Amino acid sequence: MTSSQPLPSSPSRRTFLAAAGAGSLAAFAGLPTFSAAAAEPDRPSGDPLVPAGRAVTLWYPAPADPARMIQEGLPIGNGRLGALVGGDPAEETLYVTDGTLWTGGLNDVLDADGQFPYERVQFGSFTQLAHLTVAVPGHTPDSVTDYRRTLDLSNGLVTASYRQGGVTYRREVYASHPDDVVVVRMTQSGKGRYTGSVLLAGTHAESVTTDRSTTTASLSAALDNGLRYAGVVTATSSTGRVTVSDGRLTFTDCADLTVVFSGGTNYSPDAAHDYRDPSLRPDSLALRKVRAALRHTPALLRATHVADYRRLFDTMSLSLGVSDADQRGLDTWRRLTARAVQDAAPDPELEASYLQFGRYLMICGSRDSVPLNLQGLWLDGNDPDWMGDYHTDINVEMNYWMADRAGLSSCFDAFTDYCVSQLPSWSDVTARTFNDPRNRFRNSSGKLAGWAVAFSTNIYGGSGWWWHPAANAWLCNTLFEHYEYTQDTRTLARIYPLLKGACAFWEARLITTTVDDPDAPSGTREVLVDDKDWSPEQGPQDSIGNTYSQELVHALFGNYRTAAGILGKDRQYSEVIGGLRDRLYLPRVSPTTGWLEEWMSPDNLGETEHRHLSPLIGLFPGDRIRPDASPDTILAGARKLLTARGMDSYGWANAWRALCWARLKDAETAYRLIATNLRPSTDNSNGTAANFFDIYQVEETRSIFQIDANFGTPSAMLEMLVYSRPGRVELLPALPKAWAASGHVTGVGVRGGFVVDLRWREGRVEEAVLRSVGGRTTTVTAGGASRTVRLAEGGSVTLRNFG
Repeated sequence: MTSSQPLPSSPSRRTFLAAAGAGSLAAFAGLPTFSAAAAEPDRPSGDPLVPAGRAVTLWYPAPADPARMIQEGLPIGNGRLGALVGGDPAEETLYVTDGTLWTGGLNDVLDADGQFPYERVQFGSFTQLAHLTVAVPGHTPDSVTDYRRTLDLSNGLVTASYRQGGVTYRREVYASHPDDVVVVRMTQSGKGRYTGSVLLAGTHAESVTTDRSTTTASLSAALDNGLRYAGVVTATSSTGRVTVSDGRLTFTDCADLTVVFSGGTNYSPDAAHDYRDPSLRPDSLALRKVRAALRHTPALLRATHVADYRRLFDTMSLSLGVSDADQRGLDTWRRLTARAVQDAAPDPELEASYLQFGRYLMICGSRDSVPLNLQGLWLDGNDPDWMGDYHTDINVEMNYWMADRAGLSSCFDAFTDYCVSQLPSWSDVTARTFNDPRNRFRNSSGKLAGWAVAFSTNIYGGSGWWWHPAANAWLCNTLFEHYEYTQDTRTLARIYPLLKGACAFWEARLITTTVDDPDAPSGTREVLVDDKDWSPEQGPQDSIGNTYSQELVHALFGNYRTAAGILGKDRQYSEVIGGLRDRLYLPRVSPTTGWLEEWMSPDNLGETEHRHLSPLIGLFPGDRIRPDASPDTILAGARKLLTARGMDSYGWANAWRALCWARLKDAETAYRLIATNLRPSTDNSNGTAANFFDIYQVEETRSIFQIDANFGTPSAMLEMLVYSRPGRVELLPALPKAWAASGHVTGVGVRGGFVVDLRWREGRVEEAVLRSVGGRTTTVTAGGASRTVRLAEGGSVTLRNFG
């Protein structure tokens, strides 16, 4: 055991608030939205590009089919602006989104059944911002050769190259976070020239105008809910001409072309102003951003983007083994297909690239704006299923399981900021409507405090569908787990009102019932249970003491007590919550099924192979149930229930299953579920699309993209390599044979305030480096051996010779 140098501090979270007028409301909640940069971004002194031979890439021999953009278009994003890129040489169309372009509103008038309306008018929907088309009519796909389209995960670039007339043409597309723009850069190898047009089109019947003085095309409008939005595009070339007329930009005889787009909304994370900033002018701000970007050379724009992107992407490296030459020679879709053939050899480099793709989506989709919804930042229309909302009974939580594990803790901030900004509205709506006599989930005691939400939430403090009492606990537990990774007490102080409000809600909601207890003198005892509720998304809607709620509330109360102690707050109330926690009913194993009970009943009251693993939430994401501490009967009951749920479901459900099997240290079963999610989606089946998006079969003839599995599956892969909870780190707890020969991973977040780098060979740890980001003491185990590590903040230790 030898010491090494302290871990360099991670980059600070960069925000770009308005210097005047545009950012005051955003600053209120600490969440920058579409705002003017306060200072010029740092510019790199050299080219930070990872060379092509070392970059992790996905590649394709043809452009995306315009009718299949959600399955074949390649995603870009800067955490606020996103786009799907098709790569057609003659007509490159980008489907552009801003994460805050939402219809709808507070949606606080209940339907006749005491539940929230759930539709596109009152609740609202995530929608597209614009379509941006760069047309080069002479470059039709059938007139070019040597076409190659690439998503460069190492550098954050989408590229396309091809040859025509002896000239190689190349384009790069990216969304820059520092400059807050989308860039299309087109070059060629010699005497080739580009002639064509740039067309900006809205998706809500907006008018597009052009301005010769600024060489721009723009759109500006407002939704029916009053949200203002705009988009502006311009272009420049070192040769040839760029002009504007007839609602479009025209470029003629250009050796190169740089197209720059920016846009956004006047959304502000401020409940007091209805989540709008009336002083913000999206049109003028977008114009300033594109003009500011063009003050820099194309090379510097790209270098600035790449350097910023790599500061996040390079926090983790990963090898799960070496693929063979035949596998490496295949394009990404054929490689996915080959991997799915029965008895095909594992493709560890492909599997590692899938994990890195999840990290890419997190960097592109979760920075300085609202968090990732069901669609992330990527749409191919304005009518996403479930409105592209935030589902609170697994999906939004799964979106953020990966961030801290994968070295992207700063990307979690968008989720924290969202919850903090929504709390005033959630609290107000709860106080006014939760105990409505029509609400079948109301508190039978008549008491009410704190806050709750429904199964679906939007960005305006609104809820949709049914009330979901346990959602507040799950959201809070997710927020608190982020603290466990980072040990950031400032963030803990920000989320403390959410934790306390959720505890107050449950203090008012819990009811008393009597259960059998052979250890009690009377043979029974009184326990506290959830009032009439639903175990998502199946079974009776009026059962008490569902395992799902009991486990979530048990964890919430424990997390609140820890937070109160760290912050030195509310000692007496913390003791009250501790007393309630001690009285909570916790699940038993059914003598009828042998499963861990889902309801306070020995019978299975729902579907045996249901997609949700609600009764296993104490196994994952919770860790009250764990192999090193739980009774064998409970572990056996959890295993039998997990087995009964099956091995083939939707992507997010398979990911959750894999995580649970990893917690039970069943490496091969967890790996089988990873492999299931990597099956190519064909004929609308569940699986992975050509662009690596997870596909969810809605009907026999229709499927959609839903992003949660793109984060849940990498989370499972990392959980197989490193398990942690405060005070304990276990290395290679569920390493499958497919990855066992040799591999490494760096930058894995560890609960308790550490980061670990790990190298293994023949299934055994060769070396691990543990670095403190605030943690002081933990026990590291591997191969049956354990070591206690004590570090100062910023210190590190190298561990070898395990087992």
